[in-house]
Amino acid sequence: MAKNQKSYPPEFKQQIVDLYNAGGTSYPQLEREYGVNRSTLSNWVKQLSPIKVSEEETVTLKEYKALQKEIQLLKIENEILRQRRAEPKKRPPYSQKNNSRNCCIYPE
Repeated sequence: MAKNQKSYPPEFKQQIVDLYNAGGTSYPQLEREYGVNRSTLSNWVKQLSPIKVSEEETVTLKEYKALQKEIQLLKIENEILRQRRAEPKKRPPYSQKNNSRNCCIYPE
């Protein structure tokens, strides 16, 4: 973040997005009233506006992107686990079955 850049709390951002989505307020009005740049307002609306997933469920773009990232990580983890399962099991070098000689470690 730049030194002179303002930081806004998430509650404030959501309040602005809700005002915009209610339909009564435009970007120029919000810009004048709250002193926030139009491009910043536009980004907030894109990220925080609800997207209807099903009849009763909605998510924001930010949540959707986080879910997509999590899905990709899980796919990678699954592939790694499949590869490990497909590899033949190796016995450790100290295993009794790998020891071809019958010798004692501690001779009497």
